[in-house]
Amino acid sequence: MLVVMRHGATADQVQRVVAIIEEMGYEARPMPGKQRTSVGLVGNDGRVDGSRIASLPGVQEILHVTKPYKQVSREWKGEATVVPFGDGLRLGAQEVVVMAGPCSVENEHQILAAARAVHEAGATVLRAGAYKPRTSPYSFQGLGEPGLRLLDRARRETGLAIVTEAIDAESLDAVAEVADIVQIGARNMQNFSLLRKAGRLGKPVLLKRGLSATIQELLLSAEYILAEGNPHVILCERGVRSYDSATRNMFDLSAIPLVHQLSHLPIIADPSHATGQRDMVIPMARAAVAAGADGLLVEVHANPDHALSDGAQSLFPRQFATLMEETRSIARAIGREIAEPAVARR
Repeated sequence: MLVVMRHGATADQVQRVVAIIEEMGYEARPMPGKQRTSVGLVGNDGRVDGSRIASLPGVQEILHVTKPYKQVSREWKGEATVVPFGDGLRLGAQEVVVMAGPCSVENEHQILAAARAVHEAGATVLRAGAYKPRTSPYSFQGLGEPGLRLLDRARRETGLAIVTEAIDAESLDAVAEVADIVQIGARNMQNFSLLRKAGRLGKPVLLKRGLSATIQELLLSAEYILAEGNPHVILCERGVRSYDSATRNMFDLSAIPLVHQLSHLPIIADPSHATGQRDMVIPMARAAVAAGADGLLVEVHANPDHALSDGAQSLFPRQFATLMEETRSIARAIGREIAEPAVARR
């Protein structure tokens, strides 16, 4: 349930609504807006009788949220959520944020070379996995904490923000110490204990759509994070499994405008995992920006043929530079811009 206050409602009137909701045994979450404040009621399993609240001074109306996901929905919050991170960067605003780098941190030379290349081309965020959940137990699983230290060094050298994945509750704390954005991957989209713990971090979370997840399931997973008090969630469309083996996954471009319609959370696109093929990444990145994606997550490797993971879908640095140039043109055509890199922090 959402209590919409009148324009000009006083702080005391808002606090009175909060007090009554808490007296009823629920949790109240005030949400100041540009025009007026709303107060969300959470903790209810079903429809709540709002008659006691509707008559309070300063209350304009009571809205019952009809979606199974509450705090994630546009009914709960009409304004788009903008997620601040890094050194003054924002995701979900006018600028499209590009995150790029190798699938995995392999060694010092490799990650620093990739960081320099994507920074020079105009990316603002370095992506790379220190922990890698792999289908086969015999595949490269990542460097772990040494990989996190290398990511921290790359940030200090280039000024790039860091997004990297936590694969379980044990790795989450270590990742959160280094990452500007904590990624929860497709395989963990419904790892509810991990989602809850990420919701208590107080750090932005990038949540990727599961391998066969519906949009509603993705939004309900995001609800777990918001329910723990963390409003800074970024969704990611990375393709879903289909019957066609011509590409790695089916890139669901329609998810981008649909999520914007259903939810106030920003959504980015991962054309690398969506296609699994290097030659398809740039066209799908262009399409994602045109569809309204708030950012891109792109795999780039200085020597993809020798990558320890996902080399076939990783762009060469020169290809990534082309992607940046072409997506800048598309962003401008729809009234947006590609976010510019932060100044290097040395």
